[in-house]
Amino acid sequence: MFAGAVFALFGGALLTWTVTRLRQGQPVAHGVHPVTSATLASVVAVVALVLGAWCLSRV
Repeated sequence: MFAGAVFALFGGALLTWTVTRLRQGQPVAHGVHPVTSATLASVVAVVALVLGAWCLSRV
């Protein structure tokens, strides 16, 4: 249950941060192409959310 909560919080926070940076027109990661960094951050966030949901569904 703890792992599910950690994955869900991390995924939600990362997705929120990525969306906020994109709306402000700021880079998601410095020194990386903007589309690449936004895509990678979004994919990692969604994967973390899915893992969190899976872990919490196993309880």
